[in-house]
Amino acid sequence: MSKEKINFIRNFCIIAHIDHGKSTLADRMLESTKTFEKINVGQVLDDMDIEQERGITIKSHPILMDHVVDDIKYKFNLIDTPGHVDFTYEVSRSMAACEGALLLIDATQGVEAQTVSNTYLAIEADLEIIPIINKIDMHNANVNDTVQQIKELLGCNENDIISISAKVGTGVDNVFNHIINKIPHPIQSNHNNLQALIFDSYYDQYRGVVIYVRVFSGHITKNMNASFFKYDKTHEILEVGILKLERVETSVLNEGDVGYVIINIKDVSKIKVGDTLTSIENKSDIPLPGYKPIKPMVFSGMYPVDSKDYENLKISLDRLKLNDSSLFYEPNTSTALGFGFRCGFLGPLHMEIIQERLEREFDLNLISTCPNVSYKVDLKNLEKIVVNNPSDMPDPTLIDKIYEPYISAELILPKEFIGSIMKLCTSHRGVYKSTKYLSVDKVQILFEM
Repeated sequence: MSKEKINFIRNFCIIAHIDHGKSTLADRMLESTKTFEKINVGQVLDDMDIEQERGITIKSHPILMDHVVDDIKYKFNLIDTPGHVDFTYEVSRSMAACEGALLLIDATQGVEAQTVSNTYLAIEADLEIIPIINKIDMHNANVNDTVQQIKELLGCNENDIISISAKVGTGVDNVFNHIINKIPHPIQSNHNNLQALIFDSYYDQYRGVVIYVRVFSGHITKNMNASFFKYDKTHEILEVGILKLERVETSVLNEGDVGYVIINIKDVSKIKVGDTLTSIENKSDIPLPGYKPIKPMVFSGMYPVDSKDYENLKISLDRLKLNDSSLFYEPNTSTALGFGFRCGFLGPLHMEIIQERLEREFDLNLISTCPNVSYKVDLKNLEKIVVNNPSDMPDPTLIDKIYEPYISAELILPKEFIGSIMKLCTSHRGVYKSTKYLSVDKVQILFEM
């Protein structure tokens, strides 16, 4: 791609704590750029029925917007991300496809737990962060306090912070100006070898596997032969295109672009999110960094009500893992429930959503067991084992030590609740680490639990 064209591309995501207005801001941006006419339905990008019913974002959603300033046409690739802690992996994957992030903070709530967590993720991913205060039109908005909290969190100047109301559209034009002026354009590579990061994928029952990619170097066209680093076969590329509200087929995806690729593949388990797509024609020998493998936090067994559905459940989990790579599963047998799978999730909400998606999208009827965690056990004969199920715990006389999972818990709360929260944590064997004042009224406490 020519240097001039790549200069007019901006790839960015919107990050925030849950319910701070990410999807509403995305809607206003789609309206402003005429990508979508007046939006009367809530949250256009939250297109899954579970997202609409619960009013939360579960999947990150990429979309291309064209924005014209002084007769220059900019390409904005926006990725709207979830806010709930159980979907943090979605956020980190989206960030790998971007150069910048819009950090949205609700003026009525201030900086919250996921605000801090997502900020650290963005800093780690080396993104340009644009802080935005939302909901300034609310009667209980406290803009001054929120500004102080953001300055404390990011170490930025007050002039760097934008104030908006995503609901009514106040200040959205200012967001566009900051995106153009502050977020860097993709870096031009000095070679033509194809390197495209797979940051998401899903299974289309009519077309097969659809992969979402960010092209870092080279270009992708139809009829090229795709090859991967974590899978040794090659497959013909059947279609490439950009992501508007629907998939729009194009002739080529150039470096800096975010788009989709459809390949001729039947075995969906071979496509790994975080892998690098390259081609036989312009093969790259070096993969992109990809992602850290994610650790499941909560485990539960899933079994079909009708044992004949076991094979369907296996296929459904394979296809769902394409779309949610933080899902872990392995075959499991229960004396009471028969054949099923032991699944690992990032948290209880993640578990609930996965079960609901399996039942709705794949028409399955499932029984899930009570969520638990894994323990490491040192036996007296020096053997070390991992216990995933309470029924697998060895005889107490054989056990030397048992290790349980530990978390580093970051609690953000109003200062008047410090005493009662510390009492609650210590009564659950929490080990106090530190306290930090984010503002006059807001405190961050760290515990190991």
